[in-house]
Amino acid sequence: MRTVRLLAILEASTITGPAKNLLQFAHERTDDPAVRTEIAVFRREGQSNLFIETAGREGVTVHALREAGRFDRAVIAALRALAAELKPDIVQSHAVKSHFLVRAAGLDRMAPWVAFHHGYTWPDLRARLYNQLDRWSLRAARRAVTMSRPFRRELIRRGVAPERIEIVHNAIDPEWGSRGRRPEAAAALRGELKIAPEARVLLIVGRLSTEKDHRTLMEAVRRLPSAPAAHLVIVGDGPERPRIEESARSLGLAERVTLTGQVDSAEPYYGIADICVLSSLSEGSPNALLEAMAAGVPVVATAVGGIPEIVADGESALLIPPKDPAAMTGAVAALLEDEGLARKLAGRARQLAVERHAPEARARRLVEIYTRLLEDPRAGSAPIK
Repeated sequence: MRTVRLLAILEASTITGPAKNLLQFAHERTDDPAVRTEIAVFRREGQSNLFIETAGREGVTVHALREAGRFDRAVIAALRALAAELKPDIVQSHAVKSHFLVRAAGLDRMAPWVAFHHGYTWPDLRARLYNQLDRWSLRAARRAVTMSRPFRRELIRRGVAPERIEIVHNAIDPEWGSRGRRPEAAAALRGELKIAPEARVLLIVGRLSTEKDHRTLMEAVRRLPSAPAAHLVIVGDGPERPRIEESARSLGLAERVTLTGQVDSAEPYYGIADICVLSSLSEGSPNALLEAMAAGVPVVATAVGGIPEIVADGESALLIPPKDPAAMTGAVAALLEDEGLARKLAGRARQLAVERHAPEARARRLVEIYTRLLEDPRAGSAPIK
């Protein structure tokens, strides 16, 4: 039985969605062929790196490429040398920086290259310009893997040939969240967060960035009736944190909103959640949605990106338009008031997580893509445009 050597390249200092799915894939057993995954990440002097620490604990080989700053050209030579040493059968990259460095280092000419597109963030003009690098980089990729039909259209607009794009949704362990549901663990966490015993917990998990639109969520919480009391828990960190904190104060929600910051795992927080909310303006295949589904927590989400491809309104979640606090208030209130509806949605969503989003199925899909590339005699040299 042949073993495919995979070199995955990404920028990760925490356990983001792409990092989580990559580690998950590295642990999945695949046969005919088997896949051996090694990962390259960028690391700056003196900075801690939760991703490297987590991968090490899980037995996944990680190569840390030292960089002096965001645009350290020495990384190109280091990446080229690493690929020459490892001789991967497949090169995989995640997000704009890694895509650019793969092409700049010429790795696309050393092995078939699969670029994973997770969508873009737009915090400022600099980031908008930075994202334009994909217009050059991704044209050389043999395959671009993305998470939703809207993201596929986005890639086509950036010049990626449609026949090279594959849609692969993220995956979730069906047992996700089971440990957090233990009553003693949930009670301890609620006490630690100083959440009143009678309060119903709304949970949002993810990077604190503009596209997650926490402001609309907090406005919706402000509009909720006082009974039952609702407490919003925001898990994650990012550039929007100061503005989120200021919004909580200005909306009079300081006592009803808790920001946890970055955590090693969000799993315990699903154990105290009555409702999970995704208020995003843009999404691919959100891990937070899959986690809520597996944990059996009912979901209110905006109907953006790949979300409607995963859950259906009124059947497995309540879907609302983005940037609509009134609609969000109504959906959250409906679940708080109707426990039967909440149970129905959560039950169907959990069934979908088990049937359609198991890690084994995603691993098989990716291995199928890699196998087709390796069997194609043209796969080693992508046309340069």
